[in-house]
Amino acid sequence: MTAGPVVKGWCPGAYKPMMAEDGLVVRIRPRMARLSAEQAAELCAVSLEYGSGYIDLTNRANLQIRGVSEADHDAVLARLDRLGLLDEDPTMESRRNVLVAPFWTQGDIVNTTSEMLLSHLGDLPKLPAKVGFAIDCSDVGPLLTQDSADIRIEQGEGGLILRADGCSKGRAVTRDTVIPALIAMANWLADHITPQTRRMAAIVAQGHLPEQWATEKMRKPANRPVVGVVPLGALIGLPFGQIEAQALLERLATGVQGLRLTPWRALVLEGGEMPSDASFITDPNDPLIRVDACVGAPLCASGNAETRRLARQLAPLTRGSLHVSGCAKGCARACAADVVLIAEGGTFSLVRDGCANDTPVITGLSPTDLLTGAI
Repeated sequence: MTAGPVVKGWCPGAYKPMMAEDGLVVRIRPRMARLSAEQAAELCAVSLEYGSGYIDLTNRANLQIRGVSEADHDAVLARLDRLGLLDEDPTMESRRNVLVAPFWTQGDIVNTTSEMLLSHLGDLPKLPAKVGFAIDCSDVGPLLTQDSADIRIEQGEGGLILRADGCSKGRAVTRDTVIPALIAMANWLADHITPQTRRMAAIVAQGHLPEQWATEKMRKPANRPVVGVVPLGALIGLPFGQIEAQALLERLATGVQGLRLTPWRALVLEGGEMPSDASFITDPNDPLIRVDACVGAPLCASGNAETRRLARQLAPLTRGSLHVSGCAKGCARACAADVVLIAEGGTFSLVRDGCANDTPVITGLSPTDLLTGAI
């Protein structure tokens, strides 16, 4: 019997990259999920000079440069440091897992609350690297409810709330009390983590959450914006969350003032217009918007098959959401999809309305079976 895929308990960073089959994966966590045009252009240059020439946008609104050699890692760190994209203390980098609702404006509640949290990272307890926070308290309603976070700051029906992931209600807070309350909840989470339950939702499911932290109803989630013109500029999609650095560099040269990163495989071009370049998804009806696929083989050691070519072929043939995963870890999509295909050897297993680690309803499907509709 072959061993299953190894689920790593940490996320790559800039100081602590992850080795893949194509080299180091160096992850950058921009503050407020924003890069100036100058920072973004320099990252493109770093990718072209030291990496594979591609930049990944992760489902936590971080950026990754792939294909960096171990010998070049120090040079990449030096460039990132000059850009102001590194923490002086490497231990703070792993704590800066903060999702930010992307349409914030300077001085609004999302901006000020995020900055307060960033200034108190040193007050947080040591938590598993995958534990994160969501600052999702804009007036339009929560935008990040389907995205990975353990402790959430949102607008409830009666005002600002702090909500544990997995609980439908939260705790009433104010601008002055929200960060102390978050630190208290983070300490509570740290005290309840075990080797088997390392995320908030799993602990909440066991019924441990204090009752006084679940009294205020959350506001109805807002509709996720679609690609197109937005007040800040243009919201564009990236196929599978990846873009050629050269294509992005050329787009930045058209007067774009900055980039906002989202966890939705999409970027906001501040002050930019919708591009016509086929490198980007600009049509809200493009079937690739509904598709997630990891890098797969041969770039990932856990990948059992090439994934993205098949995903592109299947996209126009599939209704609803599609997730093509190179193994049962399902790194490209944490939430359920209408159709999930998991590579096993030379074939695929199929899960409906679930995740990559769920029990498949069909196994042994070849790419030909899938493309010809034999299932």
